[in-house]
Amino acid sequence: MTNSQAGASRTPRMVLDRYHRAMLDKSADDLADLYAVDAEHEFPFSAPGFPARFAGREAVRAGYRAAWGASPLRVKEIKDVVVHVSDDPRTVIAGHVVVVQTAAGDRAAVPGLLIIDVHDGLITRVRDYMDALAVARVAGVSGA
Repeated sequence: MTNSQAGASRTPRMVLDRYHRAMLDKSADDLADLYAVDAEHEFPFSAPGFPARFAGREAVRAGYRAAWGASPLRVKEIKDVVVHVSDDPRTVIAGHVVVVQTAAGDRAAVPGLLIIDVHDGLITRVRDYMDALAVARVAGVSGA
């Protein structure tokens, strides 16, 4: 069964739930498997040293594998999820707060907004508006 066939029955809301699960599990593979081969993942508020976008499923896989592998932060909880109605039933818009924790046990709440376009059960485009400065501050990046 192809990735497209496996995902065909997924609604945009189901994709969002699996997206959040991949974040909690820090699984770049589970996340990337939600994407169409030619999908785009954009970071309109990208932080210095972080790409503005990933082009294609394998770029998402490699990018998140590198980012999550290098990050001292662990997603502990995704809360305050608010799903907004879109005129396009293939689009899910969700605000959320991601609670991250450092190895020392410090926690921070990072607000974010995702706009996810889903076709045939697979993500074709994500606009990921996360508070990159909040992530940098809790990670201890100087100058943040």
